[in-house]
Amino acid sequence: MNKDTGVKFDPGLDVRVEPGELALDYGPEVSGPPTELRRLEDIRASLRDPGCSGPDPVYGIAMDVCRHADAADLRRRSLLVGVVAYASGHLGDEPVRGQGHIHAPAPHSGWSTPELIEIWEGRAIIYAQEFAGDDPGRCVAVDAGPGDQVVVPPGWAHCAINANEHERMVFGALCERQYGFLYDGVRAHGGLAWFPLLRDGGIEWQANPRYRESRLEVKGPRSYPELNLDPNIPIYRQYLRNPEAVQWISDPARLAPLWTTLEP
Repeated sequence: MNKDTGVKFDPGLDVRVEPGELALDYGPEVSGPPTELRRLEDIRASLRDPGCSGPDPVYGIAMDVCRHADAADLRRRSLLVGVVAYASGHLGDEPVRGQGHIHAPAPHSGWSTPELIEIWEGRAIIYAQEFAGDDPGRCVAVDAGPGDQVVVPPGWAHCAINANEHERMVFGALCERQYGFLYDGVRAHGGLAWFPLLRDGGIEWQANPRYRESRLEVKGPRSYPELNLDPNIPIYRQYLRNPEAVQWISDPARLAPLWTTLEP
């Protein structure tokens, strides 16, 4: 991402999001689809106040962004890079955020696959809960900034949140190519197990009463030595340096014993 857009982090991909915009522009060595814009109407069912007003569109998303030279290898590995840009502002008394989902099982593996997220611009909170049923299990909110990496384990319901209502937030993610998003469990509960609320310039968390009682752990980003990730190297460059090191994203079975205890 170019420095003239105000972004202080270089993800290793020539992707631009012009000031005030949510659509992506690609450099000459990068390919990607037209940005899909998600409307407020698309996410109302998961908001604390479904009738609220807010920015519309809420965010722009492009799946399968990469350098031309890497496209064939990413397809062979069933990996792709997604890029998402969230608007500034708020959705009622909540920050701008996604609606929350679980990854559908990938046809080639049968796994609901993990996701490796990297913040490119702004301040984000990656919220994740172990289950989308009545008992959400472990609930974690990771407060992250440019260059920070967050791993969402297989099967966890999750969403990204723009933690600063005064600026846009952009993140990239390394994902399973045969991705699919399941919303039913989250929508059936009127959202995830914890709602982020804007209070006095910060975030206050409120439990969603449609779930059983749970405890939320709010924390900063961490490193993932157990996944052989380097927190000082952008995830796309880690893929280029050693593609096998991130193959667990589309082949989580190779780390099956790890997933039962790993948290974001």
